[in-house]
Amino acid sequence: MVIYSGEELISGADKFIHTLIKQNVPFTFMTNNSKPTALEIVRKLKKMGVNVETKHIYTSAMATGKFLGDQSKNGTAYVLGEGGLLTSLHENGITLVDNDPEFVVLGEGRNFTLEMVQRAVDMILAGAKFIATNRDPSPKKPGWNNLGIAATAAMIEEATGRKAFVTGKPSPVMMRSARKYLGLETADTTVIGDTMETDIQGCVQMGYKTILVLSGISTKEQLGYYAFKPDLIVSSIDNVEIPLKWWND
Repeated sequence: MVIYSGEELISGADKFIHTLIKQNVPFTFMTNNSKPTALEIVRKLKKMGVNVETKHIYTSAMATGKFLGDQSKNGTAYVLGEGGLLTSLHENGITLVDNDPEFVVLGEGRNFTLEMVQRAVDMILAGAKFIATNRDPSPKKPGWNNLGIAATAAMIEEATGRKAFVTGKPSPVMMRSARKYLGLETADTTVIGDTMETDIQGCVQMGYKTILVLSGISTKEQLGYYAFKPDLIVSSIDNVEIPLKWWND
């Protein structure tokens, strides 16, 4: 669900969230950003006038931690990332190490150096499995403070000849674990997003209902580029009515 862009709340988002809470509709904000913890996102939303709880947040870091915890009990990882990713891996029993890891995990961050990237390359060449929390591209805007994991992953993939296994949107790993996190069945799951390549594509592949809002990245003019389509297109989240009776229209 998309409700803000940068530091600005999207019009009508606060009213929409209030309605979900009032009507006891289970929901979560699903973000590919692996850097913040759930609590940090809750605090950010509160400053914007949206009061939610940590249970309403699901990040690619949480999906990655859950996935690696399920894959390898007491596994080890060398991490290029920060805050939320480190926390999630720890909570799922993954030990962070500097030598001979089972996994090399790449997430958002500005504190890792080229020397650390080189160490990660050597570890992958020595047999560590390469995991990326997402493959979000750089927004390609001057002054933007997030390089985009796609760029960093490409550098490591070129140096190792190994493709990263991606756990965030549109990967089924995150789409499925977010649904289970909410305790929903596939037929009861609806995802509201602003990006065709991640939000909508991932949910179409999982069989979820989809709503594309045009207040973010994807535009109506671009819809013809894709072999898939959302179930509903709205100009803003303010145009989505609860309950979602339109499925039977």
